[in-house]
Amino acid sequence: MKRTIWFDMDGTIANLYGVTDWLSKLRSFDASPYVEAEVMLNMSIFARYLNQLQKLGYRIGIISWLSKNSNEMYDILVRKAKESWLEVHLHSVRFDAIHIVSYGLPKETFMTATDDILFDDCESIRNEWDGEAYEPYQILSVLKGLIDKG
Repeated sequence: MKRTIWFDMDGTIANLYGVTDWLSKLRSFDASPYVEAEVMLNMSIFARYLNQLQKLGYRIGIISWLSKNSNEMYDILVRKAKESWLEVHLHSVRFDAIHIVSYGLPKETFMTATDDILFDDCESIRNEWDGEAYEPYQILSVLKGLIDKG
């Protein structure tokens, strides 16, 4: 089995931090910024690359944290908002795994192979990852390189 390619959402594929008043909304247990976040790359090309990689045997997954300020009901709302965002913006992609987990949970917990790939905007998370880890601006070029290798 080929490795899994994992994507963070907030600040990586979804521009949460570009939503007006995102932080005050999250602190008020308002999940709307997770739905309102704009895309951070050309989603048509991104989805096409993900589907091509799955045909080549790669698994595609999401690892995204819930809000730092949280409670049980808000966690449910945030999960639904993030799943809705994925459905709206990447409806043609059938993810092999979606993990929307407690804030701060080590993402490497979800590695399925030692050579898994992670795309994340947070440098400390990339540094803790045991496989290959890249910044968001590298997504399309790295995926294209994997496709070209076959």
